[in-house]
Amino acid sequence: MKASRIFLPMIMAASLLLSACGTMQPKEKSLYERLGGKEAIVAVIDDFVGNVAADDRINKRFANSNPVRLKSQMVDFVCQGTGGPCKYTGRDMKSGHTGMNITEAEFNALVDDLVKTLDKFKVPAKEKNDLLSLLGSMKGDIINR
Repeated sequence: MKASRIFLPMIMAASLLLSACGTMQPKEKSLYERLGGKEAIVAVIDDFVGNVAADDRINKRFANSNPVRLKSQMVDFVCQGTGGPCKYTGRDMKSGHTGMNITEAEFNALVDDLVKTLDKFKVPAKEKNDLLSLLGSMKGDIINR
């Protein structure tokens, strides 16, 4: 048997395999990874909570909350929601906000405070929009007045 008869099919198979690999799109990183992981999320949440605390439009809503617990839950929520390894163990948004009579204006103030933080950290537009879309999808569960 000639060597070319053995090598030709192997070369063709290798070419097909390499060709297929060349056309495969690399898997996009998760939003969690694109945001910079848990350390970045913690920094954003710390700054964001500071913005909310200074915002007279909504800070009274958080006056009786435990800031350490709130930050921890927010970090876990964002971490898990963006594809990270964290496990959020708090209540779902609907039951967590039922009876609070949160208005659209208050929700929008919270979003303003988050955007201010994301801009401060120079979060790229795609990641900022992806995060805001994720959180915005819960608007109907949070506003109940």
